[in-house]
Amino acid sequence: MDPGSVLVICGPTAIGKTAVAMAVQDALGGTKRAQLISADSALIYRGMDIGTAKPTLHEQRRYPHALIDIRDPSETYSAADFVADADAEIASAIAAKKKPIVVGGTMMYLKCLLEGIADLPATDIALRQDLERELAERGAQSLHYELAQQDPVAAGVIHPNNHQRLLRAIAVVRTTGQPMSAQWLDKSRGGLFERTGLRHESVVMLPMQRDRLHQRIAARFRKMLRVGLLDEVRELMNRGDLTRDMPSMRAVGYRQAWGHLVEETDETTFIDQGIAATRQLAKRQITWLRKWPDALKLVADTPDQLIQAILRQ
Repeated sequence: MDPGSVLVICGPTAIGKTAVAMAVQDALGGTKRAQLISADSALIYRGMDIGTAKPTLHEQRRYPHALIDIRDPSETYSAADFVADADAEIASAIAAKKKPIVVGGTMMYLKCLLEGIADLPATDIALRQDLERELAERGAQSLHYELAQQDPVAAGVIHPNNHQRLLRAIAVVRTTGQPMSAQWLDKSRGGLFERTGLRHESVVMLPMQRDRLHQRIAARFRKMLRVGLLDEVRELMNRGDLTRDMPSMRAVGYRQAWGHLVEETDETTFIDQGIAATRQLAKRQITWLRKWPDALKLVADTPDQLIQAILRQ
């Protein structure tokens, strides 16, 4: 590995990225020689520990991760925020003579970090109001179908239930006549090398057998329930300042738990929904990762196999 480059470790949910990143940090000389930087849109939120599979306090003390617990669940956090924060953490690590290790599964964060962010136009207030009205009248699936016709790339990574991103993507198309995905590729703000002068090495973790990953997902979700996921979500709901439409509460697991706690689903349905939603997330991530350019793609079924494969490079 090039000591002067940024190492990016990415993979689908539940494949074992955290364990791999911690093992790589140890192999590089520990916290004195490497800095872990999280690229996960759920780990940024304080008080959301169980459902996000956040590293334990013991793990965080031994393996400090930058960009964990940096926002309250009531706050928003964009890809642009992440890039600015990650750039700062990378610069800090380099100044301390540590190798930056960016680890996570939020594909949009990683894409923007490495390739840059386009300067998207502001959404006209009147257009936004029209889109909100269309959402109420037509429904999210209809709008998502419209987006798929005009910008299939964006539609492929934006879930119909993510109303904020869905309406934003449609607004960009209607405002500019161009797909938002094309503007993601605009290098006007520069990729990682242009912004920092640093090159990167990407390691993509992929499952050898999809069924094994599905088993890990189901087992992890059931473990989350045993250790208090519903209590965690109930406590968040009881704060009184959060709604189920906020980005934090739309996270996989939290959205389904909220519905169960307001008695929209029984326990069996809730568990099935939570596992299914996590599997769908993994599927979307794998679709992105298989197309990841200039990456070392490692295929294995256990974190130990992946750790050994990375360390052999």
